[in-house]
Amino acid sequence: MKRGRFAAVSLLGGAALALTSVWALAQENPESLLPPGFDRPPPRERRAEPPPSSPEPSRRSDGRPTVISRPVVQPLPGHGLGTAATGGGIRAKLPANLPSLEKLEAMSPDQLDELFGLKPKADIPPNMGRALEHVGVLASDEGGFSAGGLTNQDPTLVQALLNGNKGMLVSRWGHILLRRALASRLDAPAGMDPADFAAARASLLVRMGEGDAARALVQDVDTANYTPALTQAAIDAYLATADVTGVCPMVTLLGSTRQDAQWQVLRGICTTYSGDSTSGMAQLDRAFYYGILPRVDLLLAQKYAGAFGKTRRAVKIEWDKVDDMNPFRFALTIGTGLEPPAKIMESADPRYHLLIATAPMLGLGIRANAADEAGAAGVLSSAAMVDLYSQIYADAEVAQEWQDRANQLHDAYLAADDAARLNAMQQLWNGADDPEERYARQVLTAYAAARLPVSNDMADAAPDLVASMLAAGLDRNALRWAPVAQIGTLSWAQLVLAEPSRATGISSGAIDTFRNGDKSDGKHKSALLVAALAGLGRITPATRGDAGGKLGIDLDRSTNWTRLIDQAAAAHNPEMVALLAALGMQGDTWDKMTARYLYHIVGALDRVGLGAEARMIAAEAVARA
Repeated sequence: MKRGRFAAVSLLGGAALALTSVWALAQENPESLLPPGFDRPPPRERRAEPPPSSPEPSRRSDGRPTVISRPVVQPLPGHGLGTAATGGGIRAKLPANLPSLEKLEAMSPDQLDELFGLKPKADIPPNMGRALEHVGVLASDEGGFSAGGLTNQDPTLVQALLNGNKGMLVSRWGHILLRRALASRLDAPAGMDPADFAAARASLLVRMGEGDAARALVQDVDTANYTPALTQAAIDAYLATADVTGVCPMVTLLGSTRQDAQWQVLRGICTTYSGDSTSGMAQLDRAFYYGILPRVDLLLAQKYAGAFGKTRRAVKIEWDKVDDMNPFRFALTIGTGLEPPAKIMESADPRYHLLIATAPMLGLGIRANAADEAGAAGVLSSAAMVDLYSQIYADAEVAQEWQDRANQLHDAYLAADDAARLNAMQQLWNGADDPEERYARQVLTAYAAARLPVSNDMADAAPDLVASMLAAGLDRNALRWAPVAQIGTLSWAQLVLAEPSRATGISSGAIDTFRNGDKSDGKHKSALLVAALAGLGRITPATRGDAGGKLGIDLDRSTNWTRLIDQAAAAHNPEMVALLAALGMQGDTWDKMTARYLYHIVGALDRVGLGAEARMIAAEAVARA
């Protein structure tokens, strides 16, 4: 690119001089190396025969050949420039409406590239380009879904399922399942642009707070194949991970094809990071002068760009008049090493908290504060949460609140006796401010709970211990507690759902016992238990009818959504079932989940071979409702 720009400028200046001077000869005639009197031999009669192809070189007194240099004008690469045989000069094709020299000097390298047609068409060599097939990061042999699972589906329906999902799911295991489906190496439905299909998937991942997965997905498509939808999805993915300069290859290729305010600011940042900091900062100053974005966003952009290059500058960010957060502002804030103000984040979209939990540039305290939401949602695994608190445990400079919690987690694993370890776990669980945070602490302690031996002395704590283990998918460890789980208790309900298979069905009497002890609003736990058991086929139709009548639920009433997910299950299409199940699990708490929807979700997942996910979602529903 730099060599191309140099060629363009040389072309411009050279062509102008060629019109008015003898510069076309490129250099002066060389000094003659012949003896005096021989540099201008008398004219001879021209012969008709052609000159020899390789004239015999002259000889010096020592017998060695004499080398005579000739004027050479080397063509510029790609432009075919040269000198005519009789001094015709350089032939150059200049752009139409060529700006003045003053304007050319003020142009950025990016603008010069566009003017002289030097902008590359792709950032990957043609022979290295990737086909728009199997786009994703998770192959089927790595736990991903089948590549062709959606190729024969209605593209309009698939698009609606992706665009209609707001990304916030009531179920941690539902979130994990959807993330796996979206990140799989999939082919687009027939009739749907593969790039637009990738864009819809990446956009949903961003809405889920899965910025890293979204960025990996858009990077699996060559930039030259980007559509407008994928361009915007890529911007959103890079901003979600605070990787602002990640957009620069795309900005370089697309150039001025977009003119919106955010794009102009990104071009200024990318120009700065390409090495032309003077021009890049000038573009940002111009954007600031015209106020194309809110003041704080432009100041953050100047601070981000000003950290690089020769024109470094200090920018002070004031939050007094800022009362909301947006993706661009969020990315530039944490990308410059600042922490988003707590007052603003209190009312911000929950997905920002999910992104904070995985932002390595932020402090351990603010990440731990966000980890509860991320763990409950499914963004962070139990192991990832333990890793975070392990760093806090080893860092004495982290606030005391988080140090205390890290110490409690340490005791949950390594206290002197079982009772002390259980006590440390209970302190973590009961120290939560709300049920969602309490469940996140159960995700945190999952492996500590799995280390406890089964004991009748801990039977009262069994519901929480089982919920903790199942939150991380440790179903075998949880099932060890079946002997101490009395029929009709919460631990029993979770375990009968978590079992991989069951030889005998669940009786109406056992369900009645659970219902009688159910203290949830409207017996919601009992309703979800019946729905999940029915979906997994662990109660008879008669038992389902009897329990449903006592709870006032109708699992057989159909809607367009129930018909679609049942049809996808009948066709044994796990990809469509996963998308439809995720659509039916939208919401912020389990109060939003109806028994009828859970029945169809669990049943469809189980029928298409996703029985493990079905069991974990069912047990989670009963534990969290």
